[in-house]
Amino acid sequence: MDGLFLVDKPDPNKILREVPHKPGVYLMKDRLKRVIYVGKARDLRKRLGQYFMPSRRMTADLKTRALLDSVWDFEVHPVRNEPEALLLEGKLIKEFRPKYNVSFRDDKRFLLVKVNLSDAIPRFQLARLKKEDGYRYFGPFAHAGALRTTLKWMKKRFGIRSCRVLEPVESDFKRCMDHIIKNCSAPCIRRVTLDDYKARVLAACEFLEGQSQEMLKQLEEQMKRAAENLDFEKAAEIRNMVDDLRRTTRPARRFSRGSLPTSIDPKADLQALADALLLPEAPTVMECFDISNISTTHIVASMVSFRNGVPDKSNYRRYRIRSVEGQDDFASMAEVVRRRYSRVLLENRNAVPELAEFSQEPVEESIARIQRTTPERSVRLPDLIIVDGGKGQLNSACKELQRLGLQHVPIIGLAKEFEEVYRPGRPMPLQLPDHSGALQILQRIRDEAHRFANGYHQLLMKKRIAESILDDCPGISENRKQALLKRFGSVDRLRKASRAEIEQVDGVSAKLAEVIFQFLQRGSVRQNSELGSQQSERSEES
Repeated sequence: MDGLFLVDKPDPNKILREVPHKPGVYLMKDRLKRVIYVGKARDLRKRLGQYFMPSRRMTADLKTRALLDSVWDFEVHPVRNEPEALLLEGKLIKEFRPKYNVSFRDDKRFLLVKVNLSDAIPRFQLARLKKEDGYRYFGPFAHAGALRTTLKWMKKRFGIRSCRVLEPVESDFKRCMDHIIKNCSAPCIRRVTLDDYKARVLAACEFLEGQSQEMLKQLEEQMKRAAENLDFEKAAEIRNMVDDLRRTTRPARRFSRGSLPTSIDPKADLQALADALLLPEAPTVMECFDISNISTTHIVASMVSFRNGVPDKSNYRRYRIRSVEGQDDFASMAEVVRRRYSRVLLENRNAVPELAEFSQEPVEESIARIQRTTPERSVRLPDLIIVDGGKGQLNSACKELQRLGLQHVPIIGLAKEFEEVYRPGRPMPLQLPDHSGALQILQRIRDEAHRFANGYHQLLMKKRIAESILDDCPGISENRKQALLKRFGSVDRLRKASRAEIEQVDGVSAKLAEVIFQFLQRGSVRQNSELGSQQSERSEES
């Protein structure tokens, strides 16, 4: 029992003597070693000392009193400066989800800056999620306002474009405002060569990486000259600019999941889940399904996989619901479960064709034997299936598993409102303790499935908005629009097509092809920079 909770309450004053006078992050823990509060401080010893002053308990509000009554122990993690403390605090709150924290508990992330150096005319963009998409990333940055001010100054200083022109053009170009007021070097109309422009982009990258001391000195000299000339407004403006630049370009550590201090124990959480659900052993592989039907235009589903208690993103899948009309979560859940596990059965049967003769063998035994024979080629069944929802979604999924002969695979439903766990054949739901490891790992996989489904839904909506530009093109009917999209796949590919390629589409004459080509070349269409990034995550449409 001593390993499960802290029996003797440590003396905080003794621990405080070892805490340094440095910026950092502190974690408050209760008697069961659960993190209940995460905070940051400019001076860790002074900040923590305030919590344990006798007068603090008398003047604190009810929430702080409850926190102080629950605190049994704490730990500190010093960092180099305040921005690092802010970044680490946000990471840890998302990791632990402490009950006494309010800020940072959502899925919003700190801002990043990205640039694709392989573009014909690269430009800097803001993002919140780093992906393997060929972009070069900078950040994260703790101060969003300072970052936006820095980017605005940097684009003007280096002549970096802000417009969304994809390729350089020789003629028929409408000048943008940045070109007119000399805020852009205008590589799109060959005002500077592309090599010169890319050298400017590389210099801007070095600036974001912290190689900015020379420029900061120049700005400080301008500030001093303005003050000497009694132009105090300009001096104050330059001073604020220098402060923002220093905040943005100050070196900071990048806190990855592996470098975070953590008290989450996936192995212990899995064992607690197995004990709560009466499973024979801890589930190594879990798969969770979620339906996103914000509108009837696109109804999508997601399947996320956890292996050994952590996300296995290479096995994530996403689906577009095909056979369901309107918003019907039960039918949608049945379709996605049927498609997922019929595909698993088919892939395992095809992995070893000679084993298909065992038609009378139970499905689960056949799958297990195929996986033992060729484990590197097979797709295994999960040890636990989780559906986001209550009895209705669970019953729909169970019926599909029974039709596939997979009725012995453990499955549960997790209802979000009261976090109730529904099990097949059990009339009453299971209510797990709020801070149990079993419930927390279920919440983590459910939240990840929800995030993945919503991301796919937003991607399809943005793609549909991009396709709506064809509605404004003269001579394009709905049938011709669908024919063009079927032929080229997207508006981006259609924009890159030649007149001859457009003319090959049924129902498009040479004259109409010329109209479409000119319309797309002249149109100033808002490009969705994250469309290609999100396509890096695998989808399953079969």
